[in-house]
Amino acid sequence: MEYNYPYHVQGEDEPTPEAEKPKKKRGFRWWIVIVVLLVAGAVAAQIFFGSKISFRPTPYGFTFSIGEPNEVAPPSAEKLPPIAAPAGAGAPTLTIVSSPAGAETPSAAQTGALSLQDIYTKVLPSVVSITVDTRGGRGLGTGVIFSADGYIVTNQHVVDGTSAIQVQLSDNRIFDAAEVGSDEISDLAVLKIEADGLTPAEFGDSDALRVGDSVCAIGSPLGIGLRGTLTDGIVSGINRDMQVSGRTMTLLQTNAALNSGNSGGPLINCYGQVVGINTIKLGSSYYFSSASVEGLGFAIPMATAKPIVDELVEKGYVSGRPALGVQAETLPLRTQFYYSLPEGAYLTYVDPDSDAAAQGLRAGDIITAIDGTAVTGEESLSSVLAGYAAGDTVTVTIYRSRATYDVRVTLGDRFAPN
Repeated sequence: MEYNYPYHVQGEDEPTPEAEKPKKKRGFRWWIVIVVLLVAGAVAAQIFFGSKISFRPTPYGFTFSIGEPNEVAPPSAEKLPPIAAPAGAGAPTLTIVSSPAGAETPSAAQTGALSLQDIYTKVLPSVVSITVDTRGGRGLGTGVIFSADGYIVTNQHVVDGTSAIQVQLSDNRIFDAAEVGSDEISDLAVLKIEADGLTPAEFGDSDALRVGDSVCAIGSPLGIGLRGTLTDGIVSGINRDMQVSGRTMTLLQTNAALNSGNSGGPLINCYGQVVGINTIKLGSSYYFSSASVEGLGFAIPMATAKPIVDELVEKGYVSGRPALGVQAETLPLRTQFYYSLPEGAYLTYVDPDSDAAAQGLRAGDIITAIDGTAVTGEESLSSVLAGYAAGDTVTVTIYRSRATYDVRVTLGDRFAPN
């Protein structure tokens, strides 16, 4: 007998109903559903209201890798204390040489080309593993020696935010390294170790490369345990304009396998000459797809890297990088909606010595455009400014107190000493 009324009274002739079997775990299952919905809602709210979603190549150095932690270099009694890296007129420069007999470098079949075994033997002594300490732990990258007295080129993102840097040579010696200078725009950095008699790499002309040229890479993918790994491929593309952290970089494309830890290592032509510094790779997340993506690595051409490296050695910075003289952040969508604010870069600080301060910009202003180009946040502001040089005058559109203003501001030199 079914009882459909909550207050049914049993009659005398009615049999006692058999107790219904309880539905087990019903309450527990509902709790699981509720928790899942709450977590999903919180994640969705964070993505929609408080996070920026960007679809761009990801630097594959240690700080951006996903998976097992990077291995770290073992301790060594040969470590030396950090040095004050020398710079100036007496410092070495990176030299680019022509291919044999001035020839181009299209294929391994060309006269003078080396076998992969000979390339490895020639270049390996010039390749180093770089271990760094950061607030997030320890990480790993690769570098290339370009002077016998210990100057090394690598990626800026490998050494960014580090408290200590160690360099391990191919013969297993380990040295503490000092940062001579770095440049975020080009993703290049120069380190110095106190050592002599090292084997500098031979650098080739990246402008002579053509699509289809044979190239290879040497580095420390996924950890110290795999340092000295050689991978080969071809030049897959030239002059690829890639968006990296809000700026455009013109890079060489290769299908030689590059992985976490290869950052800052050499891309090498068929003559054993370094023609690029490996910097990024693309993964499936770039396309917002579950499809596997392979063989899409990119390197900074040596023709681009040479003047940057030389200036870093000489000055410790690259002159002419534009600076507005402000610090900014991207406002979360919830803040924009709540206060009815426009999309833009919210200023948290204005350098009192900058022209921006002299022209009246102040913390709390929102930059919405530069010379008519829309600014949507902190990264967007950096990307727009990258198209200018120190000394240029730009029109900055700001939002303040429900009104919009145009202000003419002269850009300063971002890294020049005061």
